[in-house]
Amino acid sequence: MVDMKIADMPVVPMTEADWPAVESIYAAGISEGNATFESTTPSWAEFDRTRLNDHRLVAVSHDGDVVGWAACSPISSRSAYAGVVEHSIYVAPLARGQRIGSVLLSELISSTEEGGIWTIQSSIFPENLSSAALHERHGFRAVGTRHRIAKSATGPHSGQWRDTVLIERRSDAVGLS
Repeated sequence: MVDMKIADMPVVPMTEADWPAVESIYAAGISEGNATFESTTPSWAEFDRTRLNDHRLVAVSHDGDVVGWAACSPISSRSAYAGVVEHSIYVAPLARGQRIGSVLLSELISSTEEGGIWTIQSSIFPENLSSAALHERHGFRAVGTRHRIAKSATGPHSGQWRDTVLIERRSDAVGLS
């Protein structure tokens, strides 16, 4: 278990130098089977191309280790959706249960609001109770369940159709008038 005071934990912009740790944390989430439909991690080039540079963060332990990350992707190239993003948040297995996800999500919300983003959304598996609770604490709401949306390719649910819950957080700071 990583030992740190959450209030003092740096959350900084993600750089290419963070990629090995970010990829390792991402791979752990993939292998556990309740974080994503992805079956492999992307290359840094693909990750870099598909995530918004201003909204990619890492949480760093006092030892300098990356212990979690968050990133956003645009949901559409259409200008009407310029203020809507989909996000991902992952915490290293040994660092879970220490509110690192909460710190990352708070920083991501601040980052997106400063950037004019009015809606953050994601899809989570209904079995991922810790992610559901984390997001609810940060003002996300369930919009609906998408039944049998896709089959899992890896992990304990490999080959099974899975439901996802679409969640969103609408900003109070970014004017929606």
